[in-house]
Amino acid sequence: MAATFKEVLDSGRFIVTSEVAPPKGTNLEKFSHHVEILKDKVDAMNVTDHQSSVMRYPSLGGCLLAREMGAEVILQMTCRDRNRLALQADLLFAGSRGIQNILCLTGDSILLGDHKEAKSVFDLDSSQLLKTIRLMESGKDLGGNDLDGSVSFCAGAIVTPEADPLEPQLIKFEKKIEAGAEFIQTQAVYDLDKFKEFMKYARQFQVKILAGIILLTSAPMARFMNKNIAGVNVPQNLVDEMASAPKGQALTKGIEIAGRMIRRIKEEAMCDGVHIMAIGKEETVPKILSVAGIL
Repeated sequence: MAATFKEVLDSGRFIVTSEVAPPKGTNLEKFSHHVEILKDKVDAMNVTDHQSSVMRYPSLGGCLLAREMGAEVILQMTCRDRNRLALQADLLFAGSRGIQNILCLTGDSILLGDHKEAKSVFDLDSSQLLKTIRLMESGKDLGGNDLDGSVSFCAGAIVTPEADPLEPQLIKFEKKIEAGAEFIQTQAVYDLDKFKEFMKYARQFQVKILAGIILLTSAPMARFMNKNIAGVNVPQNLVDEMASAPKGQALTKGIEIAGRMIRRIKEEAMCDGVHIMAIGKEETVPKILSVAGIL
């Protein structure tokens, strides 16, 4: 029987997670294909929740399908789209259907997405959602009412180690630990020396840290992230390396860079594992792991 994500976290071995994105519609063929590719290659896979505020098939539905296929899943839950009643209801549903892992997210701005007229909720933030999970595990809801049957989750959150300034992120990080986060998946890290400095601070806390690795697919993509995504900084040497790739070989170069970074993270024991985000290129994850020497 495959180990649960909680068991993997407690095992002390190097952890690998990835993620899959539900479709914009009901055609789940590509989603299922990605789940099939990844389910035996990673310890768990996130199912994203309206990533970048783009309306998609629900994370909860994607988790149920992936579980049916034999995958260990992490349900992403953002606070942007639901108030505390809906969030608690979804937690009850998830727990009752065997979903054991939750990643708590505040959520991207609506302005980034494809429904700019939508109203943001933000009734809770990610730290408050973590506290809600721990309260519900004790048999109570946020209204102080008794639950007829509680839940039990392995819950985590995110941090952005390359944010500038970093101090607000460190404050949020500590709040998430205090609220009960058992694991942290970071936003993309590209400057590993800078990440090691963050880890010197993070190691004082009893929490598992997975370094976020976003697959670079082109030099323009790297430049776009530097300009538009807060807390992501692709160093110029990596931008130049991507730009130097022969025509048609940029993706191969990106796989090489991601694998090389993961290998170094593992060999130098920088943190407890990695979270690979191969956005739209999920089929490349086994290649990345092979370059990293993990597969």
